[in-house]
Amino acid sequence: MNLSTQVAIVTGATGGLGREISLALAREGAAVVVNYARSAGKAAELVGEIAALGAEALAVQADVSTPEGAECLVKAALDRFGRVDILVNNAGINRDTLILRMKESDWDDVLDTNLKGAFLCIKAVAKPMMKARSGRIINIGSVAGLAGNPGQANYSAAKAGLVGLTRAVARELGSRNISVNCIAPGAIDAGMLLELSEEQRNSFLRQIPLERFGRPEDVAAAVVFLAGPGGAYITGQTLAVDGGLTMY
Repeated sequence: MNLSTQVAIVTGATGGLGREISLALAREGAAVVVNYARSAGKAAELVGEIAALGAEALAVQADVSTPEGAECLVKAALDRFGRVDILVNNAGINRDTLILRMKESDWDDVLDTNLKGAFLCIKAVAKPMMKARSGRIINIGSVAGLAGNPGQANYSAAKAGLVGLTRAVARELGSRNISVNCIAPGAIDAGMLLELSEEQRNSFLRQIPLERFGRPEDVAAAVVFLAGPGGAYITGQTLAVDGGLTMY
């Protein structure tokens, strides 16, 4: 699989998952636009790692939950590379709490970043992709958007919204050879999962048929597949990378 002529934007690229997705795309030869909101140091480090792989990279600070941020990000990519072939909507936050305790701001912040941000980035990138009559858009959802999760009404709603957004935009852009898909990671051994006690981890693990937690590399491999030639005839789909957690 060779993406050496491709340019990819990865939003929220400095987190564990975004970083691995960026590196995986770079290993296949893609130039990567590393989006970040506040972690300038991590973004610079990631750009260096991508350069060490022999690929080009550009770090762009932008708040994708705003129209200005999304448009600035895409413009920076076009100004530097002249094209955008792949958009990975990975930026996301969580404000977990039970629904009775959830503040309106907790809801708004999560929906703005996790769902509205994807909408704004798709809108910003659609015109150049349509002009090129080619493109791959990959939204990073969650099994929380498929099955729900207690204490995550806002997060689950945002990720479920990504599934609907994926299907609608896939229908709109398919005639221009632009595919739109969603990846729903399950229990990935990074981030919040690392904060659980051993008892909590073991309880969670018993629900997974493959009997292991996922790795960021597992999700990144799915992104590379959908971005590459193997994913050419796949659109409007949600792929659960979850070890079988949500198949029941």
